[in-house]
Amino acid sequence: MKTRRQFITFALKLLASLGLFFTTVGAILKKAWAQTKRFIVPRDTDLSTLRNKNPATLDTRKLEVLPLEAFETMGLRNHAVHLPSWRLIVEGNVAAPIRLSYSQIVALPRIERKVLLICPGVFVNHGKWKGISLMTVLDLAQMQADTTHITVYGPQGSHEKVERFPIADIRSDKVFLAYAVNDEKLPQRHGFPLRIVAEDYYGDDWVKYVYKIEAIKKTE
Repeated sequence: MKTRRQFITFALKLLASLGLFFTTVGAILKKAWAQTKRFIVPRDTDLSTLRNKNPATLDTRKLEVLPLEAFETMGLRNHAVHLPSWRLIVEGNVAAPIRLSYSQIVALPRIERKVLLICPGVFVNHGKWKGISLMTVLDLAQMQADTTHITVYGPQGSHEKVERFPIADIRSDKVFLAYAVNDEKLPQRHGFPLRIVAEDYYGDDWVKYVYKIEAIKKTE
């Protein structure tokens, strides 16, 4: 027979486990509900009709990929790198900062996803992007467990653009690095050798000509 203290301890553990269970179930249901609220874009949709839509509200699984020659672009489009000396820098809140050549990057395990890019009010591209998970290079650099965000830089020089993404979107590969689009090497005007692909983000967050990744521990 359990003593009163043992019974209370058992009850507290049971309540804690139930709380964890319902928290987990709640998170799953919340995610599922978010997915159901997305508008499923029909296969033959005219992309121009999506120019003023929020990409995070659209389900594009049925949508056709836009031919690369029809892709539009924004910002800098003629930045060139000297590929033999170019390196992707991975540093910040990591134990072993690294510098990777282009050949080393394309030899890493690859991912491929169809992702919509919306430049609000201007144009829409829907491409099949191929590249690598940011977690792959962050793991190589031994990212610290308390990292909260990843900052991306590109290109190097006076036109440098900087964007920051939460680590959850990096771990899920919602945000990744692409070196090819529609089965072709990434064109210069679209950010060769590497660009960010950011699902559910507007195109302005898709950094082109990426040369540096920085792991950040945000304390504020």
